[in-house]
Amino acid sequence: MVRPVQEPARTLPRLYVLVAAPGDAAGGEAAATALRSAGETLDIAAVLLRPEAGADDKPSNRLRPLVAASHAIGAACLIEANAALALALEADGAHLDGPVALKGALAALRPNGIAGAGGLRTKHDAMTAAEAGADYVMFGEPDAQGRRPPFETTLERTDWWVQLFEPPCVAYAGSLDEVQALAIAGADFIAIEHTLLAERAALAEALAGASA
Repeated sequence: MVRPVQEPARTLPRLYVLVAAPGDAAGGEAAATALRSAGETLDIAAVLLRPEAGADDKPSNRLRPLVAASHAIGAACLIEANAALALALEADGAHLDGPVALKGALAALRPNGIAGAGGLRTKHDAMTAAEAGADYVMFGEPDAQGRRPPFETTLERTDWWVQLFEPPCVAYAGSLDEVQALAIAGADFIAIEHTLLAERAALAEALAGASA
């Protein structure tokens, strides 16, 4: 009889925090302070800054404090859908919507920048993005109108991905219950809105569900 191989202890997923662009420079400073505070007790791996679509002003002044705060807590800072802005802000990379946008941004971001892929409507989209060179794939995040796939779909795709593929998987959670479910499913990173950082103790407990 073959002795069962003992599985290694599961590593807790790290957080990937989504932050909407503040309306002004003062808002940027306030959001940066909150981010630094959260980073003192939570394991935040990455921060995604989301400039408002179609904004007329240059968002640099509003976003620069958040780039600095991300780096201060040891987190990578990414800019949504804008590789050029990521380079201008000296961020760590960009998060692109779909395989086509990813491929279009790779030349600007390589060799040192992070290129992440979201907006993946199908499993084929996710595999195409990984083959193109995405540093991670993301499942379940809201679109520009705030709509997102059913959570059951996000959970199923997360489980599918972590079983079969090497690039890291980021899975979006809209609540503490979803955080725990994705942690148990084995997501490498769990994406949350920055507003959920206010519930630090409960968030840490939900993440710990992966090792229970």
